[in-house]
Parts: sequence; C-alpha cells; structure tokens
Amino acid sequence: MSRNFIFFIIIALSLNLFKAQETIPFRISKYNNIIVKSLVNKKDSLDLMFQIAMEDASISPQRIRKADHIIFKDEISDGNTVKIGKKTYKNIRFFDNELTGHEADGKIGTGIFKDQYFKIDYDNSQFVIYDKVPDLKGYQPMNLYAKNGQFFIVADNIIVDQQQEAYFLLQSGYSGGLLYSNEFAEAHHLNEKLKITGEKSLKNSAGQTVTTKQGILPFLKLGNIVLKKVSAGFFTGDLKTQHSNYFAADLMRRFNWIFDKDRKIVYIKPSKYFDEPYYKIN
Repeated sequence: MSRNFIFFIIIALSLNLFKAQETIPFRISKYNNIIVKSLVNKKDSLDLMFQIAMEDASISPQRIRKADHIIFKDEISDGNTVKIGKKTYKNIRFFDNELTGHEADGKIGTGIFKDQYFKIDYDNSQFVIYDKVPDLKGYQPMNLYAKNGQFFIVADNIIVDQQQEAYFLLQSGYSGGLLYSNEFAEAHHLNEKLKITGEKSLKNSAGQTVTTKQGILPFLKLGNIVLKKVSAGFFTGDLKTQHSNYFAADLMRRFNWIFDKDRKIVYIKPSKYFDEPYYKIN
C-alpha cells in the first residue's frame, strides 16, 4: 500500500471525524437572545428563543404568532414535531404560559441535541451538531455540572483584590451579563464593594420591596480567560428570590461553546463579540 494512499485514508478519516451532522441558523436579537425559526406540527410558524437552562419547549402567553396546533392538557403538550432548519425533531414536549424573551413566541431547550455534541457558534450565528468529537483546536475545556437539565460552570470573581469562586448557571434567556444570587451578594457585600452604576426599586402588593442594582465586576476569570469590567447585577430588599448566580446571554455571546455529548465538559473560545460593550439593563 503506497504512502500517498495511506495519507489519503488518514485525511478522509479526519474529515469524517470533524464532519457536522447538521447546522441550524439563528439570529441574535438586540436583547442578546438566540432566536430560531421553527415549524411546529407542520402548521404553526413560530420564533422560539433558545433557552440553555431547559430541556423541553414552551409557549408564551404574550406570543405574537398563533400556536393553534399545539394541544395542551393541564398546560402540557406531548408528542409534537418541531422543524428547525432542515431537521425535524419528534416527541417534543411543550409547556404552556411560560414567559420568554423579547421577539419570541416561546422557548426551545437543549433536548433537541440529546446525546450529541453541539456548538453554539456566535461567530456565524448557527448551531452545529456533531455525532463525533469535533475539532477542538483553540478551545479551552471547562468542567460542566448538570442538574435537572441545567448547566453550571465555575468562574473566579475578583472583588477588591480578593478571588471568590462561584458556580454560575448558564442562562441564555436573561439579556444581561452576571446576575448574582442573594446569598452570594450578601456574603460578599457586593453593595459596598462593587461600583454601582444604577438601581431600580419595586414594591409588591404586600408592601415588600426589591431593588435591582447594576454594578461592575473588575475581573471575571474562566480558566485562563479573563473578562474585564463585567456588568453584574444583584438584588437587595425584602424579597429573597434569586437563588442561583447567572452567567447570562450578554456573556454567553462573547464565546463560542462546544458541549460534549455527556454534558460533563464544555469547550470555550472567545467569539467576535468578546470585547463588545456590555448590555445596559434598563
């Protein structure tokens, strides 16, 4: 067997290893949300927001487009088909009356990528789905912690020259950067230690007040990658409802992401949005 033939076989195998099974185009809204066009049950054309913090799908009560062919019983609908791009997904569960991001009729989660590697490619506004290990050159691996269909990563927060490790829930539905839990904000005195750039207070019918504060975190470290002057929000007041730290959409878009099929490792690489100005929460 000639060397040239062996070389050809190796190249062919390499191309097959990295070959994408499917690509799905998306657009990024001005609120940093990923929007995909879908056809549900061959009848309902819907714009769905990709929500990485869920597995199934849902329909919003504030949707613009009709979803008359999704039949709900006790606000759950099973056995639906969803066509996104050239791919049709079967047996998709929809929940009714769940709020979603701006410009979307509902949400679609990670269940459509089950048992596959998938990339969120912000550079080219597309998902890329693989059956086998894709090309990981230039990507940094990070541990991924899965719980109830949600994904967490660990990052280091530099607060007044002190490094504080924290788990962050990947949350592509929230338009901002970081959003800290009540526990983290209080334990590390963020109200005193972060530069505060804005705040807004609301009071419920019981007279309880919650104040949303926006600040700037000097540095956030993800492995060897450092983000500077990161937009960071937290809550103060009577209501203690924020239980997780969010790594939200404005930060997610600053990277391209490849998730392994077992959801134990995620690989990240800075995207073209890495140095963009941070989204301002009104």
